[in-house]
Amino acid sequence: MSIELLSPAGSFESLSAALANGADAVYFGVGKLNMRSRATVNFTIEDLREIAERCHEKGVKAWMTLNTVLFDGELEEARLLCKAAKKAGIDAVIAADTAVLEMAKKENLSIHLSVQANITNLEAVKFYAKYADVMVLARELNLQQIAAICEGIRRENITGPAGKLIKIEAFVHGALCVAVSGKCYMSLALFNSSANRGDCYQPCRRSYTVRDTVNQNELAIENNYVMSPSDICTIEILPRMLDAGVQVLKIEGRGRSADYVAKVTKVYKEAILLYEKNIVPPEEQKENWKKSLQEVFNRGFWHGGYYLGEKIGEWAESGENKATRKKVLCGKVLNYFSKAKIAQILLTSGDVKKGDSFLVTGPTTGAEEGVLTEFQANDRKAESASKGMEITFPFEKTLRKNDSFFLLITRE
Repeated sequence: MSIELLSPAGSFESLSAALANGADAVYFGVGKLNMRSRATVNFTIEDLREIAERCHEKGVKAWMTLNTVLFDGELEEARLLCKAAKKAGIDAVIAADTAVLEMAKKENLSIHLSVQANITNLEAVKFYAKYADVMVLARELNLQQIAAICEGIRRENITGPAGKLIKIEAFVHGALCVAVSGKCYMSLALFNSSANRGDCYQPCRRSYTVRDTVNQNELAIENNYVMSPSDICTIEILPRMLDAGVQVLKIEGRGRSADYVAKVTKVYKEAILLYEKNIVPPEEQKENWKKSLQEVFNRGFWHGGYYLGEKIGEWAESGENKATRKKVLCGKVLNYFSKAKIAQILLTSGDVKKGDSFLVTGPTTGAEEGVLTEFQANDRKAESASKGMEITFPFEKTLRKNDSFFLLITRE
């Protein structure tokens, strides 16, 4: 079974991070007709060719999301996006609106059915097979239900437009919405800004007071964030998902930073490679994976979740980031001397010292981490340096001028 790891790209930094850490495909949005238009800077239609070229240079597929609810006045924009995607060499369009399905089909673009289509049974798979080669199942299905659908596809030989068996995709890591497969109307009701139009204000991530309107008594709620589930994390049950027949593993996070994309992609790729070699990872490896995932953005983890048939019990303790490390912007890259493999950094804020962990991000660099085991400050060997000073240190990975330099600090 061919397994594909699908990573998010909300910026060129995140795209580079995904390409450098083992993604088999990336998904991204262009303009406003995607479900993360508020959460990311998003790409433009002019970026499509560069995205395709950078992905294909690494042997990675590029999938464009066009998955919002569409109104009549937006159909022409969607049509232009499909035409531009085909011309640029984009490999597939992720969609759920039937208008987009027809447009993409007309352009002979491969279609991947979005989670917004809410596929929960084999009959739905058969119906959409006239359009889609890959289908994302609803997030609420358990492993037994997923396995039954995958087995049914093989048994009944259900093929998509490409003439191959339908591939099933599922989320393996990242934020969950309390609504059915993300179809939430809370933001629309409170702010007239629809989540289904890529414009969610995330009111579910806030704490609320519940009051009886008759006598004004307040209800004591044990967890103040009862509408905000912890992030899904399937690293411990990944072999069971793959055994069930899932072939495309999707990481949520187009609104996340490049270091999140790099770390999560790297961890899940390592796990996939071991699975493909029939190697059971030792418990120490699993713990190291979980620690790595905790270092980047998360709201706490729900291990297994719906896939194990559990009711939501893992509510987020807050709507804030629970990462065990935080990034502090400290400087920028002035130069990278490729022959000597030396990085030159201007410290624009804060201090650094020997032994500090750091992160460098950039549109081409992606996200690269390291430790200041040795460095020079203003051309002299140093133990520490402060704002306004230039430091140089050996670093194997290529950095670029104007890349951002962060310190990585363990949270208390």
